[in-house]
Amino acid sequence: MSKYFNCPCSSKALYHKCCKPYHDGALPESALKLMRSRYSAYALDLSDYIIETTHPKNPNFQADTQAWREDLHKFSQHTQFDSLTVDEFVDGSEEAFVTFTAYLRQGGLDNTFKEKSRFEKLNGRWMYIEGDILEQAV
Repeated sequence: MSKYFNCPCSSKALYHKCCKPYHDGALPESALKLMRSRYSAYALDLSDYIIETTHPKNPNFQADTQAWREDLHKFSQHTQFDSLTVDEFVDGSEEAFVTFTAYLRQGGLDNTFKEKSRFEKLNGRWMYIEGDILEQAV
């Protein structure tokens, strides 16, 4: 796949100038950039990035990374990631919150949801710790 395509995170930037550096190992400077890069990682089926950026205190954290990787792969393969909108970003030095709406479809059905995510720094790196679903398509 060419790196010259619009980033899945809906930033309107090209992928190689937006989320790709984070997927290649650069640390996102903010929780907002981490959240956007995680959405792109789901859309591009980059399960290792999702695993690496999930806080160990996350309720979905799995010690069995192979099983987790397979679950993430199935989700990404069976989901169409249409777009992302950021509704609110509350920045902090050690904890931050991002409220976003992810426009998704699975099996042709709307699976859009709005989430308020909490991020926490762990050893100087932003990590996704948990999220509360605020709205979900029925």
